Amino acid sequence: MTDNEDQVAGVAGLLLAAGGGRRLGGRPKALLEHRGHPLVEHAVAALRAAGCARVHVVLGARAADVRARAALEGCVLVDNPDWERGMGSSLCAGLASLTGTGAGAALVSLVDQPGIGTEAMARVRAGYRDETSLASAAYAGVRGHPVLLGAAHWAGVLATATGDRGARAYLRAHAAEIALVECGDVAQPYDIDTEADLVHLE
Repeated sequence: MTDNEDQVAGVAGLLLAAGGGRRLGGRPKALLEHRGHPLVEHAVAALRAAGCARVHVVLGARAADVRARAALEGCVLVDNPDWERGMGSSLCAGLASLTGTGAGAALVSLVDQPGIGTEAMARVRAGYRDETSLASAAYAGVRGHPVLLGAAHWAGVLATATGDRGARAYLRAHAAEIALVECGDVAQPYDIDTEADLVHLE
């Protein structure tokens, strides 16, 4: 098996980019500009540079605008009609789209965390061993994103992901199995949620 085949069959990137930016005046987070490009493009590039040959992007708010304005060639674009119900619905849509692809794990990243780049994603991706793997970035010992979910855990996540909690309940229940990967030296886990957070964009 070549390295590229291993990447396809191993860890797929799963980018959750459906948020409507309710506290940002209704501007979809995927299209917020950062260094001359939409946030969704930055996140996809980071996942690919970290070794994810397959990248699925979950869209929701103004999905047609995101498709038209962002360069997402080669990505699998997944529409989440229930995006307003929260991140849990997007995570479920994304994992469902990966079922049957042969991916052994999903590296889950959030579009509104531009301070988390390739280095952190690559560290967490390296935690993949097989379909039972669970790994997460940690910042000063506190679990954050990205999160690596082995395929053996997808059904459990799908059964428990609700609202904005995503996989939190499942990960809490399986905390002893999670390999924490410290990333505080290479990434900043801030979210772009409010107008005040826009200071982080360049």
